[in-house]
Amino acid sequence: MIPFSVLDLSPIPAGSTAATSFRNTLDLARHAERWGYTRFWLAEHHNIPGIASAATSVVIGHVAAGTSSIRVGAGGIMLPNHSPLVIAEQFGTLESLFPGRIDLALGRAPGSDQRTARALRRDLMSNADNFPQDVLELQALLGPAQPGQTVFAVPGTGLEVPLWILGSSLYGAQVAAALSLPFGFASHFAPDALLQALKIYRARFQPSATRPVPHAMAVVNVVVADTDREAQRQFSSIQQQFANLYRGTPLQLQPPRDTMHDYWTPAEQAGVDHTLRYACVGSPATVRAKLFEFIAMTEVDELMITGSLYDHQARLRSFELAMDVRATLSSPSRTAEAAVA
Repeated sequence: MIPFSVLDLSPIPAGSTAATSFRNTLDLARHAERWGYTRFWLAEHHNIPGIASAATSVVIGHVAAGTSSIRVGAGGIMLPNHSPLVIAEQFGTLESLFPGRIDLALGRAPGSDQRTARALRRDLMSNADNFPQDVLELQALLGPAQPGQTVFAVPGTGLEVPLWILGSSLYGAQVAAALSLPFGFASHFAPDALLQALKIYRARFQPSATRPVPHAMAVVNVVVADTDREAQRQFSSIQQQFANLYRGTPLQLQPPRDTMHDYWTPAEQAGVDHTLRYACVGSPATVRAKLFEFIAMTEVDELMITGSLYDHQARLRSFELAMDVRATLSSPSRTAEAAVA
């Protein structure tokens, strides 16, 4: 049975607050733990009014403290925004508090616009071109102490927090393969290079003692409701979010709409439809067929699902139904039936 995991952005619905979003994030994580999700990850984004997870390591601590068994981590930390030593200390602290439950996935994008990236970094010599070297430095800081080493992550040294590489292009796949690390592809907003990136990652993967075989994960938007119509209505909040990003006017997460026709231009619709082309939206039966097709196409080892819905109860219902769908995907009779269909 393919593992299902959760990517959460702590969405801030219109008229709400970050405080409410953090309570909802923890509530979702507790439910996800009971439903059998493998991981609960949070993503680093900045200067976006509808996303509250900017201080990602702090929110991870909040979630880990309120759960007991589900793995909690970053999906991901945008490493060019930070010193590897600072991240090693933060995640060494998390691993010390919640041993055996912390993941650290790394990306090289700023998680923001360029002006915000400049405000974040201050040291303008820091850039994405140093990403592989920064990953190796972080890995060393979390590894065993070496003879002659003078700088240590305290805590962090020797804790070997599991690292992942995230990507939305071919670059991350190549880095993950070269460094023998698991790889996650952001197909929930960057669909174009998905299959080629997975192919490159598997073909170029360098086995290691700790990771003898590649491990590939893809992230997809999943919205499940009792009917196709209701799922599409809930999904309209995500469509509005991306349309607003394209306009350069990010907003808090907007309420669902019965129709999007009067909200966007044809060009905006085409852009959003392309970006969200792997989204699995509908009733359990509809989403099951779409997920079956996606998993068969990608042959991923793990699926991470995301879905920023305006109504928290609708979001809980969507993630619960998604796990019900997963159970049917594992059934040999239903799998055979889908293959014939």
